[in-house]
Amino acid sequence: MADSTTTAAPPTVEAHGAKIPAIGLGTWRAGMDVVAEAVEAALKCGYRHIDTAIAYANEEGVGEGLRSGGVPRDEIFVTTKIPPDQIGAGALERAAEGSLKRLKLDQVDLLLIHWPNPSIPLKESIRALCAAKREGLTRHIGVSNFPVALLDEAVHRADEPIVTNQCEYHPRLDQTMLIDSCRRHGIAFTSYAPLGRTQILDDPVVTAIASRLQRTPAQVILRWHIQQPMVVAIPKSQSPARIKENFGVFDFELPPEDMAALSALARPDARLVNPSWAPRWD
Repeated sequence: MADSTTTAAPPTVEAHGAKIPAIGLGTWRAGMDVVAEAVEAALKCGYRHIDTAIAYANEEGVGEGLRSGGVPRDEIFVTTKIPPDQIGAGALERAAEGSLKRLKLDQVDLLLIHWPNPSIPLKESIRALCAAKREGLTRHIGVSNFPVALLDEAVHRADEPIVTNQCEYHPRLDQTMLIDSCRRHGIAFTSYAPLGRTQILDDPVVTAIASRLQRTPAQVILRWHIQQPMVVAIPKSQSPARIKENFGVFDFELPPEDMAALSALARPDARLVNPSWAPRWD
C-alpha cells in the first residue's frame, strides 16, 4: 500500500476562529504506560491534533508525549473533555484547572463538555464552559455527544463561540441531521470512533475501494471523513505503524461514487457508543 505520510502541517477545519487539524490522535483507552509513546510517535510523523479527556485517566501521559514529541507547543492543537458529573458552575473550571496541571500546560486549545447531564441545567454548564474560556483555561470551547436539540440550545445559551461537537461517526452510522445542524451554526463536527472500532475495515465495499486505490481500508474511511465539509476525524491507535498509516490521507481523493458507496453502508443498528447516561439520539 502507498506510504503517503508527510511531516507537512495537515489541513485544518476552521470554525469561529479555531483552526482544527483535520486528523487528530484519539487516546481513549490508551493507558498511561503507552499513551506518551503514541503521542510522541504521532507528533513525529506529522499529527498536530491530540485528543484526550479526564475520563481517559491518561492526561499525564499525554502531556509527557507532548513534551517529548519535539514540536513547539503553539503548533499543537490539544483537546480535553470534562466529564458530566463535573460540568456544574465552579466544578467545571476546577476540573479544567486539574487537566492543565496533569497535562502541564498553561491552557488547552479546546475544552469540551464530554456528555450532557440532565441533572445539571445546560444553562449552568454552558455558562461555566464560557467562563473557562474567559479565564484563559482554554482557547476554544465545544461540546461532545450533543444531539441536535441540545446543540441548538447550547449555541443559544453560549456567549462564547462553540467550535465543535464531537460525536461517534463512521460509514455505518448516519449523522446527516447532526452534521447539517453543526454546519448551520458554523461548527465543526469531530468524528470519534471514525473507523467503527475497526469493525468495518473488512467490509467488501471498503476493501474493494482500498484495493483499487492502493490504500488501506483505514485510509479510505478516514479520507471519507475529512473529504466532507467541516468534518474532523480523531482515530485512536497505540501502534506507531498504524498511527502513521492513519495520517497518510492527504494526497488522494475519493471520487463521488466512492463517497456515496461508503455513505450507503449506514444502517439503523450501527451505534457503538450508547451508555446508560447517553441523551436521546437523533
